[in-house]
Amino acid sequence: MKKFAIALTCCLNFTVQAQIPAGYPADYAATVAAAEKEGKVVVYSSTDSTSTKPLLADFQALYPKIKVEYHDMNTTEIYSRFISENAANAGTADVLWSSSMDLQVKLVSDGNALTYVSPEAGKLPDWALWKNEAYGTTFEPIVFVYNKRLLQADEIPLTHADFTRILGAKADRFRNKVNSYDVEKSGLGFMLVTQDAMVSPAYWDLAKAMGAVSSRYQSSTGTMMERISSGENLLGYNLLGAYAFVKAKKDPAIGIVYPKDYTLVISRVMFVAKKARNPNAAKLWLDYILSRRGQTVMANQADLFALRADVEGETTAAGLTKQLGAALKPVRIGPELLNMLDPAKRLEFLKQWQQTAVGKK
Repeated sequence: MKKFAIALTCCLNFTVQAQIPAGYPADYAATVAAAEKEGKVVVYSSTDSTSTKPLLADFQALYPKIKVEYHDMNTTEIYSRFISENAANAGTADVLWSSSMDLQVKLVSDGNALTYVSPEAGKLPDWALWKNEAYGTTFEPIVFVYNKRLLQADEIPLTHADFTRILGAKADRFRNKVNSYDVEKSGLGFMLVTQDAMVSPAYWDLAKAMGAVSSRYQSSTGTMMERISSGENLLGYNLLGAYAFVKAKKDPAIGIVYPKDYTLVISRVMFVAKKARNPNAAKLWLDYILSRRGQTVMANQADLFALRADVEGETTAAGLTKQLGAALKPVRIGPELLNMLDPAKRLEFLKQWQQTAVGKK
């Protein structure tokens, strides 16, 4: 019986050791063991659950004793729900993963994140990591989407200036036929247009052109693409390139433009909650998503555009850099993202957007 117990202990120790990626510190075995005792990790995420299936399956293969409780919701809901639950000391997420970079930085800035130096931190670009708390995980272009069947070549904008010009020249053609994010309802949508306004002084001309053709505004990329595919809308502005890429592979009506003047790049920001009930499992999930293995699954199976420079493929930072070079404008994770979340500035910006992009007086 004693020999069996020793053999079992050796076997368990080997299992833990086998799960430590190359180059990780030796004491990572203790993190794995503690995570297995916790038994689960709760993730609040804006990443579509369909896209994350390959990641969830691979993580489960690595750590079969740890269940991922994955909650798919929009960016504003993640923020509001976490704030509410955290204030009430109720059970909430161990990990928050959202494309609304500014809202994530706000939560981190307010002291809600656990400081954790991931073994993968050195593999990230400097703009994708803040305070060893907020981690960028993806390299996602923001694109124009159009209906390939219904638009002529001269109606497809290749730059932001083209977008403004085409709407102005063909106002009747595009009336009620352009869509984008409703920036009052979508945290991501708000962040994108504020970034546009920072990068390009001509953004408000484009917003005015969109308002002049009575553009339609939704809260999700999926809804926008469905309406473009059906022909209800013809052209979409500021859509998530990752979801558009997946849709275009299956739907021949969907065309994608990476704007040649500048293409914003966002990164889905992840952090471990300071009050996480399963902090060790949360660390494992974060490290996996940042690892070369996780990023390879992300690029080749989840089509989410991998961040790491050592991952190859079309949907990677390396692939996009070869294609677009200096036109890529990654949004830096940091306190500068908080600027437009100031209530007075946000209200002023929204008022201007309503007057130009929506046409409200």
